[in-house]
Amino acid sequence: MVFAGRASELDALDRILTNPAPRGNSADSVAGAAVMISAIGGVGGIGKTWLALAWAHHNLDRFPDGQMFVDLHGFSPAGRPTEPADAMRGFLEALGVDSDHLPADLDAQASLYRGLVSGRRMLIVLDNAATTSQILPLLPGSPTCTVLVTGRTTLSSLIDRYGARHLPLDVLNHEEARNLLARRLGQQRIDAEPDATDEIVRLCGRHPLALAITARHAATRSTIPLAEFAAELRDLGLEMLDHDTDPTANLPAVLSWSLRILTEQQQMVFALLGIAPGPDTDLPAAASLVGLSWTQTRKALRALENSSLLDRHPLGRYTMHDLVRAYAAATARQGLARDLRVAALGRVVDYYLHTAHNAHALVAPFIQPLRLATLAPGIQLQPLSDMADALAWLDTQHTNLLAAQHTAAVHHWYQSVWQLAWALEALHRRTGQFYDALAVWQAAADTLAHLPDPTAHIQVHCHLGNIYSKLGQHDTGAKHLRRALALAEEHYDTAEQAHIHHYLAWTWERRGDYRQALRHIMRAWSLYRSLDLPVRAAAAINLLGRYTAHLGEYDTARNHCESALTIHRRHGNRSGEAAALRNLGFINDHSGNPEQAIAHYRQALAVFDVLGDIDSIADTLDDLGHPSTALGHYEEARNA
Repeated sequence: MVFAGRASELDALDRILTNPAPRGNSADSVAGAAVMISAIGGVGGIGKTWLALAWAHHNLDRFPDGQMFVDLHGFSPAGRPTEPADAMRGFLEALGVDSDHLPADLDAQASLYRGLVSGRRMLIVLDNAATTSQILPLLPGSPTCTVLVTGRTTLSSLIDRYGARHLPLDVLNHEEARNLLARRLGQQRIDAEPDATDEIVRLCGRHPLALAITARHAATRSTIPLAEFAAELRDLGLEMLDHDTDPTANLPAVLSWSLRILTEQQQMVFALLGIAPGPDTDLPAAASLVGLSWTQTRKALRALENSSLLDRHPLGRYTMHDLVRAYAAATARQGLARDLRVAALGRVVDYYLHTAHNAHALVAPFIQPLRLATLAPGIQLQPLSDMADALAWLDTQHTNLLAAQHTAAVHHWYQSVWQLAWALEALHRRTGQFYDALAVWQAAADTLAHLPDPTAHIQVHCHLGNIYSKLGQHDTGAKHLRRALALAEEHYDTAEQAHIHHYLAWTWERRGDYRQALRHIMRAWSLYRSLDLPVRAAAAINLLGRYTAHLGEYDTARNHCESALTIHRRHGNRSGEAAALRNLGFINDHSGNPEQAIAHYRQALAVFDVLGDIDSIADTLDDLGHPSTALGHYEEARNA
């Protein structure tokens, strides 16, 4: 492999080895200055050995008494790590000890070795270590010596007991990856196909070994455009990086060596994480996926992290490099029974569905919850304490929730598909992610032929109608809403009829037809009152006031909205309170009271901000500009 980049890591080695960590106990005296070079989420092929050798070559003058290197074969085709005694014999022979006069005992050999290097300025490179027991006898014990250790695992005791400094090694950055390809293929060829080069870098995930293998394919076929190799990577993935005869040039084989030190349970967790929905995971989701307790799962995740198969991020998030994940998924398909894989996916989909449903209940407490199937045994949901906690979880898990719905659709879990769309509705509405909302409800619509429950059909058409209208496709929206209303009337579902009339009012409002909007919201109000749903009735009264104001009846409108405000505050409905305040701002603005309008808009903004309702914040800021302009506050209007 051609060495490229790593300037920041080389500088870090300079700093660490110039200022080694202080050592605080007698056991530390064997270490000398030690640095542990490991990998973050990149495992084999990340370039640990090359970094160590490059630094050694750049610093020959610092070690006038020599450098010694040993490959400990912790992760290699041989499958058996080098015994410390074998490595020690090689070191002693390199130091001039006759093989016929070597002590038989390893401790005696280590004592002889430390005596020979004592006071010497030497570099000892212990490459590809698997365990601390391989390393300890080979530590020189002289402060004049420097030790570089490379390995895929975080050798904790080397760091804890002997003060070794850990240098995490990640994939190359984009420019370093391009430079690696340029050095292998020539700058002219790279410059001729910049887009294909960038795609190769992306598809290889900036992983040095993957880039080197791809560069070899291209270098030995110089007449083939790089775009073809990019296409092969796109279509074949890991198969493109699989060399039949040379395991060291075979990325799947190199990755497989990391699994040897894992228990059977840890290997199972690794494989299942490869097929988990979404780009990352956390402890509760992973525990649901693998069917273990949180304690067992945490231990497995830590083992995978220590083996550089998993990367931990803030807030307890775990990710895999794309190529590692592809290998994990292949391992799952080849090594785990289909029933086990499907059961695991079913558990994690249920985890996401039930937790999202609980979050929705906190975000929109006055909306009737769904009746979900009983949660499978062993699944522990993420505890959510309040609305802010629920919104934060929904936002953090949004991509995973979308992926969970896709997984449910692939496996024909139709009930979960539409219920996940419902559970995401409050988040999408508040954050204005209407195209994502459209996608999840369209996915739900695709399942309707398999859902006998009329409520699912009514809800899907109702929400699709509202979203299409929100996106300006009013005719399509109205078509879905009329279908939803017909179904609700057919099944005598009065509550759904009220909700649909509410949505129809919004649709006509967006079209600017306030008389039609008024007709539908009055019908919704009447139905809510008959059902004794005071909060929903107050929401209808609030819109009744808004539409009346648009028709110029400001006193009546004000009475309606003040009545709605009182009811919402009585029931603790902050969202309804903010909506009423916004409408009171609108009424005052258009009835010649700009100062009062601004006061109401600011009150509404304060509540919407607490609720995290980005869409309503934007609309209210837009409204605020009008009375600010009327008062000549142009800078305030411009800022709003």
